[in-house]
Amino acid sequence: MNNIYQFAAKHNNGHALSMDIYHGKVLLIVNTASKCGFTPQYNGLQALQDTYAKQGFEVLGFPCDQFGHQEPGNDKEIEQFCTTRFSVSFPLFAKVEVNGINAHPLFMYLKKHAPGIFGSTRIKWNFTKFLVDSHGNVVKRYSPKTKPEQIKKDIEALLSA
Repeated sequence: MNNIYQFAAKHNNGHALSMDIYHGKVLLIVNTASKCGFTPQYNGLQALQDTYAKQGFEVLGFPCDQFGHQEPGNDKEIEQFCTTRFSVSFPLFAKVEVNGINAHPLFMYLKKHAPGIFGSTRIKWNFTKFLVDSHGNVVKRYSPKTKPEQIKKDIEALLSA
């Protein structure tokens, strides 16, 4: 199998979820952090979720503490922060590593299929985003500086395909 559906990840409630439950949906997978200069992007991510969820779109947030210790909380603290400060309703997963020998296999796959600038597979910072089509194929990688609203046209193209 050559898509994201071969992977599972732990939801922040502790239950393992197969990525196959998102089969048929367009996804934006993001490594997040609560104390980052890009943290306000949660507003834009939630706006995408609100705008496109009924059309088969979902944002998946994966907290990560590998960049400047900007996600120090536990899974419950992260969820509380995201829901109370940014009204996040999209799925938040348990904290993961996205680089190194302990990188979550899903992120290893995402990085391999959508390398960064100059072919780099390393994620450079929080709020790197991966767009996945409704068949589980990685379509595009976006830098942390790419604001969620800048991804709308790509999402709309996949939803109308």
